[in-house]
Amino acid sequence: MSFTAPASAGDARILIGVESATSVTEVARYRLTDYLRTQGCEADIRFNTEAPGLALAFLPAVPEGSVPILEAVNRDGRLPVPVWVTRRTAGVRHIRELRGRDLATVAGKEPLGASLPLAALRQQGIIPEPGRLYEAGDYSSALGLLLHNNTHAAVSELGFVKPFLTGNNLVVSWRGEPVKAAGWFRQAGWNQAAEACEQALGRRQRSDDPQMFVVFPEWVYGFALPDSQYSEDSTQ
Repeated sequence: MSFTAPASAGDARILIGVESATSVTEVARYRLTDYLRTQGCEADIRFNTEAPGLALAFLPAVPEGSVPILEAVNRDGRLPVPVWVTRRTAGVRHIRELRGRDLATVAGKEPLGASLPLAALRQQGIIPEPGRLYEAGDYSSALGLLLHNNTHAAVSELGFVKPFLTGNNLVVSWRGEPVKAAGWFRQAGWNQAAEACEQALGRRQRSDDPQMFVVFPEWVYGFALPDSQYSEDSTQ
């Protein structure tokens, strides 16, 4: 993919980068660009590239030492929670019982899809054999592997998977702590004109335009200012 130079003083477009969770479609690009335009943000959106002059970038993992201007939140409007999900009939009462089982993870860099759930297994002394790990393309596919008895457990995000638990006889066998797993970050090309883009991104939710959100991890339902959400436990 070719890069273009940063926007000049006579070009009001804001250069935005998105590290996509899926294959990028022109429909998603158009929907995101068009929405931002209606909100006063003339954006040039680039996917999966480190183009020079970026003002904002969505990253599926928070770089060490970085603070997002907007944090990705789940269906409940809270920080995401990594989980292991199993079939109720499997009788898995603790994740240490996943030793030697077939497991489904999610491809990509975002930590909920693999690194955090696998770290929880390592704390129990469990390092799955490569032949026991199935890497799905997204959270729905990982859940599908579990539902079709291809695996004994699947990683997921608590807000995303909750609606599927009861009807499919599934249970959460392990849940981690709420985590800042993804978000929007200001980049070197940021200027005050990008504030309109930030405000627009903070107003949109997956239920408003599912096609626009396909470029983000499936658990992402919207974006919120840092520390404006609460963990599920804090409200119980």
